Amino acid sequence: PMTRPESGAGDVVREETRDTVRLVTLARPEVMNAIDTGLRERFIEALAAADADPVVRAVVITGAADRAFCAGQDLRETAAFGRDDVSAWVAANHRMYRAVRQLAKPSVAAFNGVAAGAGFQIGLCCDLRVGYPDMRIGQPEIRSGLASIVGSQLMTPFTSLGHNLELSLLGDLVTGQRAYEMGLLNRLVPQADVLATALELAGSLAARPPTAMRLTKARFRALTDPAFEAALSAAVAAQQAAYDSGEPQAAMARFLAARRG
Repeated sequence: PMTRPESGAGDVVREETRDTVRLVTLARPEVMNAIDTGLRERFIEALAAADADPVVRAVVITGAADRAFCAGQDLRETAAFGRDDVSAWVAANHRMYRAVRQLAKPSVAAFNGVAAGAGFQIGLCCDLRVGYPDMRIGQPEIRSGLASIVGSQLMTPFTSLGHNLELSLLGDLVTGQRAYEMGLLNRLVPQADVLATALELAGSLAARPPTAMRLTKARFRALTDPAFEAALSAAVAAQQAAYDSGEPQAAMARFLAARRG
């Protein structure tokens, strides 16, 4: 029994229940499932609904179509920001990351396509990540004139400082194969098998005793929350300073002009 109606085709976030697993799909495929205000708010709602539904024992997050899991922030939105918009935008993104991290139920990211920036970070907030060898994945904030603060912190538990510096300072996307070697992916399978593998993993997690699962997850959160929250605080000041420099506005304008050209 569903506690809410399944979502319609036009929805920017689709929800579907398969046995005890809730599949949440970011669905703006025309912009590679990029995050804007509308998608972010719907995504947060969908996660809260999954956590509240007694039928659901695990969550899988994926992207619509096969080009992208999520290409990150929709630059058409952020390119227009002034300094005063930045702290509200950063705070909204932090609510989204917290919504994933604070799920009482286990979560799996099914990287069906490119996962960059905020999209990569959503995946890092999940408990497990499934990708494929030739996918593109990484932390390109610095290329957009933004500081890599939250993304670098989210990578810290999974990979070495050397790998983290490489991804954060260069801003290059790496292959799924390389990300797996760095410890950022738990499973590496052919692209066609990503969703099935993620659903299978979620099914295994769903079969574990739910109280023990919730308590174990809460302990991991307690261990990592101080550094996570400190990164969120640091990010507000850092992104305001970045916008004060004019670098994000210039980088995003260049990117949008090149895409139009």
